[in-house]
Amino acid sequence: MRMMAKIKNSLKGCSILVFLLLLISACTSAESTSTIPVLSSQVISTPRVEETDTPTPLGPPTTEPGVPLAASVNGQGITLEEYQTELELAQAASETGLIVFTEEDVLHNLIDEILLEQGAAQTGYTLDETIVQTKIEQLGIDDQALHYWLTQNGYTQDIFERKFARAIASAWMRDQIMGGVAKTTEQVKARQILLFNKAEAETVYAQLQSGTDFATLATEYDPESSGDLGWFPRGYLTVPELDDPVFSLQSGAYTEIIESELGFHIVQVIDRDSQRTLSPGALKTIQIQAVEDWLIDRRSQSDIQIFLP
Repeated sequence: MRMMAKIKNSLKGCSILVFLLLLISACTSAESTSTIPVLSSQVISTPRVEETDTPTPLGPPTTEPGVPLAASVNGQGITLEEYQTELELAQAASETGLIVFTEEDVLHNLIDEILLEQGAAQTGYTLDETIVQTKIEQLGIDDQALHYWLTQNGYTQDIFERKFARAIASAWMRDQIMGGVAKTTEQVKARQILLFNKAEAETVYAQLQSGTDFATLATEYDPESSGDLGWFPRGYLTVPELDDPVFSLQSGAYTEIIESELGFHIVQVIDRDSQRTLSPGALKTIQIQAVEDWLIDRRSQSDIQIFLP
């Protein structure tokens, strides 16, 4: 009940995408297999429903001829009305200062959600009206509260149900992508000396070359953590420039000076493991990247047309 109260309090100024995924998150059971923060913070598993009649699968929505479109994704239209409504809600959410959406963000989110929905259908996932209705009932939000939100934000019940179905399918697809990420992979344990001007970095590098102990210098420049980066896989660090140089080293070796937006890095590999279990944080980062990589690949293969000026 506390979760539902939080949801009700968050309805005002919330984009339809964020709202739908928030609702899905609230009613996720222990059957969910993972969590993701791409378009939402949670993923759902396929709901189980007692069926007496053969349900009607829900396919992609058709767009009436002559209806203005903001974009088309493999022939599936995003109406200008849907885009503008999403944009208005996103702008209202941005006014809170907690999150900022641009026009490009809104359109890209809609396109990505459709790509995920289409991917789910191609993978064999099916969704029908019975499941959607059951899932809505599981939300535990009374009809009056839901109707108020829909009215305030310009959505009919039919449009809401269609977008809710899309959110379920796209979340399922993200779950499948993330579930395919291996839990063990090559990792290194490393520490670094991070400096903020090139001259100083060159001085430190010269000291290392002359035999000064790396750990001693790392502690001198970072007394709190001694430059410890812990264990990490490729793609986990926020400085991608470090990946190739670091993973090319054997234990005990250190890189040359590597410049990034953060400064000048010298990194030493302490240990290596070809098959080490990922930490929860590293696993989530790799899973997020897997979804983004999937979307990048899918965009490159798709017929995406933008009709906005």
